[in-house]
Amino acid sequence: MKPLREKLLHITRKLTETGLNRGTAGNVSVRDGNGFLITPSGIAADFMTLRDLVWMDFDGRVEGEHAPSSEWRFHRDILHTRPEVGAVIHTHAMFATTLACLRRDIPPFHYMIALAGGDSIRCAPYALFGTQELSDAALVALQDRKACLLANHGMIALGRELGHALAVAVEVETLCEQYWRTLQVGGPELLTEQEMAEAIAQFKGYGSWKKQ
Repeated sequence: MKPLREKLLHITRKLTETGLNRGTAGNVSVRDGNGFLITPSGIAADFMTLRDLVWMDFDGRVEGEHAPSSEWRFHRDILHTRPEVGAVIHTHAMFATTLACLRRDIPPFHYMIALAGGDSIRCAPYALFGTQELSDAALVALQDRKACLLANHGMIALGRELGHALAVAVEVETLCEQYWRTLQVGGPELLTEQEMAEAIAQFKGYGSWKKQ
């Protein structure tokens, strides 16, 4: 099993490899003891090393050679208030960011929306990057959800651990692309409240199996 720092660096590089992030955009964190590890500010994934990763506690105390990501506030606040969350991924993925710039929620056009925890993926109101205002807006948009968009900015995806958070981020970007494509030809037919409730119930056992 890889040490936590290696896992965090691997997932950070994976976001670039899959095109979910480019250059120095985006950031990743993972719960670590009574705090969390987070990617540093201003270092592209291709040049990032294990020593560049920063440890923080929930009071904002920092251990590391670099400043933490400018978005450390929403990473801290999510991990502090959502004990079931073990990892947070923020990306500027193309289709998620495109829809975020339109300030659109993603409606129930596809049952896979349920993977994000509800019948929609909300778009948080615009706030300046790196601010407490942005963190506060993200927390509201993420209530009972594993993902949200950030207006004119990008996406946040949550997971039990890093691999799960990556899977959520990939699926949200896929859904955003599908939704964007339907908008080019008049927009989708939406699932009903009942149909989405059934999908959400079905997802409670998704990925698990037991002998009947």
